[in-house]
Amino acid sequence: MNHAVRLLILLMMMLSAMPIGADVFKYVDADGKIYFTDEPLKGRKYKLEWKRESKKLITENQRRLAALSAYKSKSKRVSKPRRGKAVTLPKALSKRRARFAALIEANARRYKLQPELLHAVIRTESAYNPSAVSHAGATGLMQLMPATAARYGVNDIWDPTQNIRGGAAYLRELLDMFDQDLRLALAGYNAGEGAVMKYGRRIPPYKETQNYVRKVMQFLWAEQSSTPSLSVSLSN
Repeated sequence: MNHAVRLLILLMMMLSAMPIGADVFKYVDADGKIYFTDEPLKGRKYKLEWKRESKKLITENQRRLAALSAYKSKSKRVSKPRRGKAVTLPKALSKRRARFAALIEANARRYKLQPELLHAVIRTESAYNPSAVSHAGATGLMQLMPATAARYGVNDIWDPTQNIRGGAAYLRELLDMFDQDLRLALAGYNAGEGAVMKYGRRIPPYKETQNYVRKVMQFLWAEQSSTPSLSVSLSN
């Protein structure tokens, strides 16, 4: 059971013990420890990530659990890369990652994606550098091409908020297009969905694309291996 599923199950257990209509708060401290509580936490070390109504949260998490289960069953036939050890990011990269974490989580919820997947793609594409530009003209955190940006209504390709939204929307469409096959979706993100179709819905025989898919999958496993500690509290 991966971290995303464990977190959702833990949250659902907590919500079942709360009164209907109560608010749920999510906090993260400086060490990356996550706190779910039905009362605000005091102290500078706690950073509020979101506040949600329990009833709405239950509905959202039920849908997300169902989506994750479907995603897992679709992925069973796909061989997984060797799981590496969880890595500690360099300080500069870690700071850039933290800067965009809230945007990434919000778009993951919006497009029913794993936040770890968006982190893995962004780390591969731009190393969290919003000013990154590729030799082909792809721009920003998720390295959107101008045509892709226009396709998803991204007016300012340099704006991290719009850039992540556009990239996340594209990933969602690719996953749906290729029946939740993550490797094909990633290949499409790198080489275009037309290239995947051209080669019979398989990863194109391009060295760059094959290396790209491998690298994103490695970063994804590293993200999933780096499971933060959790704390749940309910008021008496």
